[in-house]
Amino acid sequence: MSAAPDMAVPEAALRRAWLPGPLVRALALLLLVAVIASGVASAWLMSRSSEPQTVQRILDQDGGEVEMLARMLSSKIEQNLKLLGTVADGVTPVVLNSNPKLRAWLLQGRQVGRVFDSVVVLKADAATGLRLQGDRVEPVAAISGAQQEVLQRVRANGKPMVSGVLGDTAAQAQLLLALPVLDGAGGVTAVVAGALRLQSQSLLPPALALPVRDNTRFVIFSRDGVILSHPDPARVLGPLRDEPELGGLFMRNGAVRSPVAPGKVVLADGSVVGWAVVGLPQWVVVRVNHTPALLQPLVAAEQRAWWVAGAGMVLVALLGLGALWWLTRPLTLLRQRARAVLAGEHPASVPWAEQRRSLANGEVDDVVRVFGRLVQLRRQQLRNALVLSRHLDAVLEHVPLGIALTRAQRIELVSGEACRMLGYETSAQLVGRDLLQLVSSAPDGADVLERVRADFAAHGSFHGELPLARSDGATFWARVQGAPVRLEGPVEGVVWVLEDGSAEREARRQHDWERWNDMLTFLPNRAALERRLQLLLSERVGRGARANAALFPEAGALLHIDVDHFTLINELAGHASGDDVLRHLARLLAAQVRQMGWVARLGGDEFAVVLPGANVHRATALADQLRLAVAGWEPTYHGRSFSMSLSIGLVMLLHGAAVADVLASADMACYAAKRAGRNRVEVRAEPQPAEPA
Repeated sequence: MSAAPDMAVPEAALRRAWLPGPLVRALALLLLVAVIASGVASAWLMSRSSEPQTVQRILDQDGGEVEMLARMLSSKIEQNLKLLGTVADGVTPVVLNSNPKLRAWLLQGRQVGRVFDSVVVLKADAATGLRLQGDRVEPVAAISGAQQEVLQRVRANGKPMVSGVLGDTAAQAQLLLALPVLDGAGGVTAVVAGALRLQSQSLLPPALALPVRDNTRFVIFSRDGVILSHPDPARVLGPLRDEPELGGLFMRNGAVRSPVAPGKVVLADGSVVGWAVVGLPQWVVVRVNHTPALLQPLVAAEQRAWWVAGAGMVLVALLGLGALWWLTRPLTLLRQRARAVLAGEHPASVPWAEQRRSLANGEVDDVVRVFGRLVQLRRQQLRNALVLSRHLDAVLEHVPLGIALTRAQRIELVSGEACRMLGYETSAQLVGRDLLQLVSSAPDGADVLERVRADFAAHGSFHGELPLARSDGATFWARVQGAPVRLEGPVEGVVWVLEDGSAEREARRQHDWERWNDMLTFLPNRAALERRLQLLLSERVGRGARANAALFPEAGALLHIDVDHFTLINELAGHASGDDVLRHLARLLAAQVRQMGWVARLGGDEFAVVLPGANVHRATALADQLRLAVAGWEPTYHGRSFSMSLSIGLVMLLHGAAVADVLASADMACYAAKRAGRNRVEVRAEPQPAEPA
């Protein structure tokens, strides 16, 4: 590259260096938003800082007066209850059992009538009694039904009670205080009650409702929402819901929400409301102050705060933008350099010295060096990836197995052997196609797709034979293994290994194939096992190697394998699922012992593994390997997973031993493994063979 183009890029960058880029513009906008937000927040806090203090002083003052009034009313009611208690103390069983004595006793206590409008004594057993009103004593039946109801409730509950307001007008309104008279066992023998006029001096005198100052009023209401005291006499005994400010504060959905503790609140119209609760009757004393004039000075203070905040925001914004432009100027220059690199220039070829002279060495200069290093690393990674890709292409071209990698059922990678098997010249003809769509439509392959899906659902993999269609329309049978692999991204891939199984399938069609092989698993059957064991046990002796046979008597090892609790799979998932487990187990065992020996099916859920030339240590290690491989496999049928385990009996094969003895000994070893708890390997010594004649 010539020098002229090298200089053209930085000169153009220097001419445009003062122009802010997207990042700088975003930072400037963020700065403006931050300044405006902080100014508005500061002004708002300044304007609101004095208002809570003023309101708090009002609330503290009102709260103290309201609580004092509530305590005074509570004290009055307690005094009246104590006075009534002295009356109740004189009601003895002797007095209760005689109406004349009870009448005389009531007339002797006329001084109580100076406080109460009337005093009632109700007998608990007969629900009868007398009432003292002034100097007249009359039967308890003369009292109102509401009073009788209160007395009956006290008689039933055995607890003191202060009634609600009784009466329809303010002049007639009364309050009933009732106490139970208890015997030594805690039973109620009588009820003593005293009636007080609501607006009497002993309770709520009219002077109590007078306002202390203008725009202030005291209101007392009951837990039923009835106003008991009000500056306007016409509002006494009226409903609380019609009271301004208080109806919305203490009522919800037409019901009174009576507070249980003192409180204060500032309403939206500027009214300050404080309240306290009077003990036993659960009355609420409320004081309402209309104080909007008190907050007027705060409005002017808020306006001044907004003007001060606005001026401060403008000044801070100007200073901040100037500082931001100066501090981010290196980023602007770096942006120009990055554009040059994206246009095809290597970072090392774009001079930085001219731009660096106007800047202090710092973070941006470090970023530039890291930037150049990252570009170099990226080029090195691209070269390595290219070499790795070529190696992979070479492996796929020459490996003697058909290999295909699919993702989302589409072929992404395929080996040369797989192309040759399927009759295609290049892998490009197969990439992008669905591998399972290559299954032949011949009658033998009609249900193969469903079997592939079922195997993946049950075992998480597939191992079986598939009829594949070649490019020329012919069909050939392949032994196929499919296993999921984790690729980049959330979608899993599947690696497929294909081997030509036409010869093996043709061999199964021979007339005597079924004689020596199991039709379910395609493994050698028991007859084939016995024949091959006979050859193995007599091989060296038949050659006349008696001396060597004496030195090395072991011809290998035999594993007798039984599936633990296999009947549960047949019972819970069905015999078809059980057959599928046996087929998959046969393939798993064959794959594990392929390099050391061979597998046969004895029948049912029993298998045999023959390991020619293996010693006891190697055979035991392989048996444990088989047991662990099966223990980690959990087939799933009908949404239910099954745990698998093997009981394995191991015997060593001795030259000259009888096949029947070997099989019986292995069977007994397997039985011992089951008796010892299953999922284990039991090793048994093989009996010595008989001496030849």
